[in-house]
Amino acid sequence: MELNIDILTLFPEMFDIFEYSIIGRARRNEILDINTHNIRDYSKNKHNKTDDYTYGGGQGMLMTVEPLFEAIDSIKKINPGKVVFLGPRGKKYDQEMAKNLAKEKNLIFVCGHYEGIDERVYEYIDLEISLGDFVLTGGEMACIPIVDSISRLVPGVLAEEASYEEESFYNGALEYPQYTRPECFRGKSVPGILLSGHHENIRKWRREQSLILTKKLRPDLFKKIQLSKEDKKLLNNHE
Repeated sequence: MELNIDILTLFPEMFDIFEYSIIGRARRNEILDINTHNIRDYSKNKHNKTDDYTYGGGQGMLMTVEPLFEAIDSIKKINPGKVVFLGPRGKKYDQEMAKNLAKEKNLIFVCGHYEGIDERVYEYIDLEISLGDFVLTGGEMACIPIVDSISRLVPGVLAEEASYEEESFYNGALEYPQYTRPECFRGKSVPGILLSGHHENIRKWRREQSLILTKKLRPDLFKKIQLSKEDKKLLNNHE
């Protein structure tokens, strides 16, 4: 097994999505092991409650400390990996973080809900991640894309390494435009260079288009790119 992931959640059924497509195939091929655990199962409350009102007053409910502690303690016995919490205090998630996490052998994700978690739970958290500065209905919504982005970088999950190395964000830039059949549709044709069979010219065109798109649509990303001499020449030729 290349990567073992355990997910602590109040809604395990939300992760059924990982039974399908590329991730589902990787699980069946035993490249990935993704397991969910219902936090309610670790509650000692007779109704399996996992939330309560906050001390000091305030709106909303908070996830209680005991079931989370019990759940993490239990999973740690079978999974020694980092405990990752999906919350607003975390570092904003990006492709670089995905690449680093994909190198791990074991990971534990904790999905918050309601107004968040009891502060004492942070004692167990190794890493907190945020998808961005907006509010979601629960940590599950953030966990799904994060686990997907990590999993697809694990060797053997995708058919070829190039499948992800040329994708948007992997090397800091947006991906170049792509086309498939038909060659011409409603008067719009595939760029001739892609039909030329000249692989080096195609490579240069793709790099040029990638840089142009990134500069135009994501100038924040473009500023971070370390432009090579060839990159600068391609952009100068375009201008």
